[in-house]
Amino acid sequence: AGGVGLISIFFIHDPNLLLLSMVGVGIAWASILAMPYAILAGAIPIHKMGIYMGVFNFFITLPQIVNGVIGGPIVKYVYGSQAIYSLVMAGVFLLIAAFCVRFVEDKDDTAIA
Repeated sequence: AGGVGLISIFFIHDPNLLLLSMVGVGIAWASILAMPYAILAGAIPIHKMGIYMGVFNFFITLPQIVNGVIGGPIVKYVYGSQAIYSLVMAGVFLLIAAFCVRFVEDKDDTAIA
């Protein structure tokens, strides 16, 4: 829903219809915030959970910092100052990520089934 929502922003010209795009992005955002921790928590030893979660948080925040530094120049020089293209690319990458995560096996879910 999120990838399609981001890509659809490029094609929607009525500001009221953008609400539909944002619903898709919101659904994805809720999952983006919760699911990585749920997947990780089932795959690490309980007595080292704090260490692993801390390291995992580095891998969440470092790309955000890097994007904050180089995202502007990328939009300016690669996309010709048209930020909409970065949203379309984000949607494409979100769809690729959604496809890839289908191959992740959650040990807790496997044990229940």
